[in-house]
Amino acid sequence: MPSRLQLAPGSWACLLDGLCARFPQVSRAQWLDRFARGRVLSAGGVPLMPQQPWRAGLEIQYFREVSEEPRIPFVEQVLYQDEDLLVADKPHFLPVMPAGQYVRETLLTRLVAATGNRDLVPLHRIDRGTAGLVLFSCNRRSRAAYQRLFRDRRIDKGYEARALALPQAWFPLERASRIERGEPFFRMAECAGEPNSLSRISVIERTGAVWRYALEPVTGRKHQLRVHMAALGAPILGDDIYPQLVERAVDDYRAPLQLLARCLAFVDPLSGRRREFCSERTLG
Repeated sequence: MPSRLQLAPGSWACLLDGLCARFPQVSRAQWLDRFARGRVLSAGGVPLMPQQPWRAGLEIQYFREVSEEPRIPFVEQVLYQDEDLLVADKPHFLPVMPAGQYVRETLLTRLVAATGNRDLVPLHRIDRGTAGLVLFSCNRRSRAAYQRLFRDRRIDKGYEARALALPQAWFPLERASRIERGEPFFRMAECAGEPNSLSRISVIERTGAVWRYALEPVTGRKHQLRVHMAALGAPILGDDIYPQLVERAVDDYRAPLQLLARCLAFVDPLSGRRREFCSERTLG
């Protein structure tokens, strides 16, 4: 199954240059080989050429190929499953979807193999470094109804984090800011302008220099909670992107990001019943 990519704004002259910059772990020779074998396609499935212009907003398809994929030595749990929904409890370090060097070692691929259901689709995503709940659609006939819950912000999402203490702050507090793509491309940053993100933050436990926080992302910007906590002066423990980018050759399994997608709650659009799910994982 090909992956889809919407081309972001950039100064690259051609598809080859842009893809090499977007996926630095894939060599230029490998991209040329994929183009030559028709493994980079338009949204309509037409093979593309490496020298075609890079046009922001254009959607392309490409096939991920990983020769030596690192194994993630942690196991997911299925907390709930019915005809329409599957709720997974994801460990730290496991990607939700194929990305970069990970194809087989992803939550989606593992669950498809375990259930035999190739119609599984994640209804939302959490970062590879974040542990906790991910909701999947099992049935394409009911999928749109559940996707609307996220689009219309009718899902309550609760996170837990361990981060530096903020003794001078008054809780609960709200952080609203404008978050846009930063540098490098995978990093987000607060910038001037009308806020497009909102997080609610409260304290669960105050102990020494590290506190335990409850976080509620009202909006769903990429890396939103991590950006907001770092901007407040309380970066989440184990964060190697915020406030400073820390280059690591391999994952340090001894120091996972101390962020957990703790709970999900919503009114089921099919049955009208209130549903709530909680992670069985803990931080620290």
